[in-house]
Amino acid sequence: MNERNEPNTEGSEAGRALEAILFLADEPMTAASLAQVVELPRSAVEALLRSTADAYQARGSGLSLRQVAGGWRFFTHPEVAPYVEQFVLSSRHARLTKAALETLAIVAYKQPVTRHQVSSIRGVSSDGVLRALAERGLVEEVGRDDGPGRATLFGTTSEFLERLGLASLADLPAIGPILAGADGGGAGATAARG
Repeated sequence: MNERNEPNTEGSEAGRALEAILFLADEPMTAASLAQVVELPRSAVEALLRSTADAYQARGSGLSLRQVAGGWRFFTHPEVAPYVEQFVLSSRHARLTKAALETLAIVAYKQPVTRHQVSSIRGVSSDGVLRALAERGLVEEVGRDDGPGRATLFGTTSEFLERLGLASLADLPAIGPILAGADGGGAGATAARG
């Protein structure tokens, strides 16, 4: 540990690599498997992991590195559990349902689009789903249709782009190849290409 109570992995390529791997891992990683990746002896990796865990603890980080189930894994610190719980349970970050994903895809590819158009494509009413997507900040009202009744038009938001890691709507994958693959190469594939 250095004088600023930061992990000794600072400046160490292997130490930074260990932190990055453990950050991405969805299960505990053994010191042996980590040693193979960073090409160091297991004992050196274990020492780096213990030093890193001590440093996170000493500086009062919101994260902790712990040895569990025969491996090492990052956890949130128990003292910040109420904040993490609030974030996880927040409706803005909850997983989307299949209906929400379908609706979001329709809005993304067809925008600006009315509720009626979305419902016609899906074959069921989409009012509640559109409302939920709007509450999550993924879609928004972008104008009014020029036709009778001046229906509300929906489009995606910058939050949608951010969550999907897109710079713009132009970065969405082309829908033709997706439809062709789902159709198994039949008549729909010809229509999607044509």
